[in-house]
Amino acid sequence: MAGNGAHTVELTKENFDEKVGNDGLILLDFWASWCGPCRQFGPVYERAAEGNPDLMFGKVDTEAQPELAAAFEIRSIPTLMIVRDGVVVYSQPGALPEAALDDLIGQARALDMDEVRREIAAAKAAN
Repeated sequence: MAGNGAHTVELTKENFDEKVGNDGLILLDFWASWCGPCRQFGPVYERAAEGNPDLMFGKVDTEAQPELAAAFEIRSIPTLMIVRDGVVVYSQPGALPEAALDDLIGQARALDMDEVRREIAAAKAAN
């Protein structure tokens, strides 16, 4: 089927922990086949996956995987989530243009994860 390319991984509740539980940079596209903006974003996401073969690009069909959508509190689709070393560093609904997605990937690559963890710990301590 078009749009389900070799560069992205279809994630299910069965394979999610195995695929996403590793360190590294992982992008997640929460989508559904009936969603127009999701279908528009699909090829953009696919090209980004092609251009960044060292990263994992996962797709979660929210219709087929309602438990995963619920676990991540997905309220609208498409939602793009970026996980780095087990920490969600970005989560926003909406289809991104190609340049914005490329920019976001660059920012995620450049993050200092020790600093991110310190900020998370500080925020938890403040609550």
